[in-house]
Amino acid sequence: MKLSERIKQFAAERAAKVAALEAVQEKALKDGRSKDKQEQEQFDELMSEIEAIDKELLDLRRMEKLQVAQATVVDPDEDDDEIDAGTHRVPKSKTVDGGGAVQGGRIISVSKTLPKGILFARYVKCLGAARGDLANAVTLAKLHYPDTPQIATVLKAGLSGGILGDLMMKTAVAGGTTTDATWAGPLLQYNQFAGDFIEFLRPKTIIGQFGVGNIPALRAVPFNIHIRGQTSGGQGYWVGQGKAKPLSKVDFNDTYLGWSKAAAIAVLSEDLLRFSNPSAEALVRDALSEAIIGRLDTDFVDPTKIAVANVSPASITNGSTTHHSTGATAADCRADIATAMGGFIAANISPDNAAWIMQSTTALQLSLLRNAFGQKEFPDITLKGGILEGVPVVTSQYVPNESGGAMMILVNASDVWLADDGAVTIDASREASLEMSDAPANDASAPTAAQMVSMFQTNSVALRAERFINWQKRRAAAVQVIDDVNYTGG
Repeated sequence: MKLSERIKQFAAERAAKVAALEAVQEKALKDGRSKDKQEQEQFDELMSEIEAIDKELLDLRRMEKLQVAQATVVDPDEDDDEIDAGTHRVPKSKTVDGGGAVQGGRIISVSKTLPKGILFARYVKCLGAARGDLANAVTLAKLHYPDTPQIATVLKAGLSGGILGDLMMKTAVAGGTTTDATWAGPLLQYNQFAGDFIEFLRPKTIIGQFGVGNIPALRAVPFNIHIRGQTSGGQGYWVGQGKAKPLSKVDFNDTYLGWSKAAAIAVLSEDLLRFSNPSAEALVRDALSEAIIGRLDTDFVDPTKIAVANVSPASITNGSTTHHSTGATAADCRADIATAMGGFIAANISPDNAAWIMQSTTALQLSLLRNAFGQKEFPDITLKGGILEGVPVVTSQYVPNESGGAMMILVNASDVWLADDGAVTIDASREASLEMSDAPANDASAPTAAQMVSMFQTNSVALRAERFINWQKRRAAAVQVIDDVNYTGG
């Protein structure tokens, strides 16, 4: 029997056993219970058989690749670029076996790169589909995502107790390292795909665009620190011979940057979480990211957002100087730019780290302005950003609208402190009851009556995402606002 036929036979056998395994697990999940003794024995036996088949398939595919590597060019007169790849003839440099490329009779491995955030979304899906049961989540990760084994590894680490389990032992415990296969190594894998989600999330937020490309970075600081700043400069004097020297006074302030937490809860159906395909993964990813993006971006630039002690920071535009736009033409825009820059100059702020924040609509309006010769007034700006008169542009749909138009914000990035732990934590629950509102009345310290929806009763799973982040302006003049902007060229 040829290797290719044997591989197909094993693959069919594996698919049948996986289906049987899923049926056993699904019955327990559907009943909302763990597997009984008989089901567990059946499950373990099927899993053992699947693992044996996987090992055999791995060996067979290795043998198949060895045969391909020894292939020689055939039919040189008809097509000099074709080689024999086992039972198939394929052109050189084209993909074979789903993950390799043939070049000169050799297979070159090509690793599959998932879109950013998808790896993290797979982890969330497994956790949600298992209703928070880590044992079931590990099984689902192995069944549905064998190509990303780090997901099962991380879930298994949580199942075994991880670091907490080790610390509870009454024996000596070695320090965790990234190379340890069982102590802290799995945590590194989680950091990798949690970081993968952050990499997906950051470029989509206003804050995340700072420090990328030509956009200057905000000033990164740790949480829970006191920052001493100078609010006014001392003055020196000329002193005559034998005269008393005047005293200089310099004013300082103390700013405390503590913890602040942005959170979002997304409710998804169990059927969606169990439906394993890329579009469902993207939906889970987007549901989590869009909720956090909306909250962070809105509160970062909304001038009405004031600080709430021990809860959330004020926006960078709150308390900043606001200038009314002078008109709709390119000349008016340049006048507005000069006004905002004048605010920097008056406060002795260097514009070296300046950036504009505006709506994509405003950026589009600027890109469409033409002079009398049909040339672009601002050739370096586009719908997605760019450069406006030498200053980089960040665009966001969350920049507020005023009655007469949008808002355009000039910010000196180095004068905005940012504390960000760079991680998103995820929890899942099927047993929770939620107040389905974007302004819930629930309060643990002062509870009030509210209508609740059971996740169990509605076959839903609640996914909670949290991110610790805080920011604050160093000085008010570091942010200048132009309101009622509408550069239509009229």
